Amino acid sequence: MRDAVFNQTERGTFQVWRGVLAGASASLIGIGLARFAYTPLLPAIIGAHWFPASTAAYLGAANLGGYLVGALSAGPMAKRARAATILRAMMLMATVAFVACAFPVSFLWFFAWRFLSGISGGALMVLAAPTIIAHVAPSRRGFASGAIFTGIGLGIAASGTIVPLLLRQGLTQTWLGLAAVSLVLSIVAWNGWPSQDAPAAASAEQHRHAKAPPPPALRALFVEYALNAVGLVPHMIFLVDFVARGLGKGVDAGAQYWVLYGLGAIAGPLLTGHLADRAGFGAALRVAFLLQLIAVALPAVSSNVAWLSVSSVLVGAFTPGIVPLVLGRVNELLAHHPAAQKGAWRTATTGFAVLQALAAYGLSFLFSESGGNYEMLFAIGAGALAVALAVDLFAALRSK
Repeated sequence: MRDAVFNQTERGTFQVWRGVLAGASASLIGIGLARFAYTPLLPAIIGAHWFPASTAAYLGAANLGGYLVGALSAGPMAKRARAATILRAMMLMATVAFVACAFPVSFLWFFAWRFLSGISGGALMVLAAPTIIAHVAPSRRGFASGAIFTGIGLGIAASGTIVPLLLRQGLTQTWLGLAAVSLVLSIVAWNGWPSQDAPAAASAEQHRHAKAPPPPALRALFVEYALNAVGLVPHMIFLVDFVARGLGKGVDAGAQYWVLYGLGAIAGPLLTGHLADRAGFGAALRVAFLLQLIAVALPAVSSNVAWLSVSSVLVGAFTPGIVPLVLGRVNELLAHHPAAQKGAWRTATTGFAVLQALAAYGLSFLFSESGGNYEMLFAIGAGALAVALAVDLFAALRSK
């Protein structure tokens, strides 16, 4: 019975679930905490006069820049060392970065450690899930990958709940508290990784497939995932400010919508993974694009409390929930060429990181130039998702 659920390449079912836990811990550290926990810390950093507002924002960009470097360097690192060794090192580097950020020695010091935390996040995103999923039966990969990326959602939820509680003890104590959580998660994950990497393709034919240009459907998926990053940015950056200042409801009301966003983010990966196991990754991805399009467009057309709540929960759910769908679709499209799967996932992650960073800066510029037009930002995000859906439908029709 167990063989029908998981591939018994390691130590049985128990080992696979320990691997899923390790992957979830990695995503929680590298993305959930290292990136999203910084959002509520930024006002405190400015308020404590660690850095002026004019330069503190660049510290957030440092993590995004490091994330891109980490995504690009994960492949070369994996060629020189076992995946488990790299994953352990990246989790420890993120932990050390939290400790270093507890002491504002200088702007350059802080920027460097935020950059290194971004590198760890990028490498963990590229390597953690594929390392585990390679040992999971295809029929359960949606749920397993969803469980792994639940760590991102937990980090988003923590950014609106646990971090404010830690801040009551002080800014330095908050960074050290995050370091302690990261260290515990690293210990939990330490022996959860597979003892050996999945077998690499050995034949000349398989190597040719690994080096061959990606099929049209895969190239379309890269574009769709990058456009999805653009669609998520308005909520990630402007949701709380839109409610607090744009609608005049105040900071407390804005924080309530961020909690809804975080609750959606916890459940999102598991729900999308379950949907993929039932309907297939291609169909689930189209449903995701459509629901995101509607959810991101809602704040542009309505300020109704109920609709804003729905929008917050749905976009929160798909912020981490889109990740297992794209990973599963990559593996689905390259099912007969497993040697190419990790490289394709790295390409998809890199494209997502680039468009996310460009959209963050670009929408911030447009917001400033437009005199604070929030509706325009959500409309642009919805437009990007509409294009992503159109590209996916066109690619599907073309492949028939």
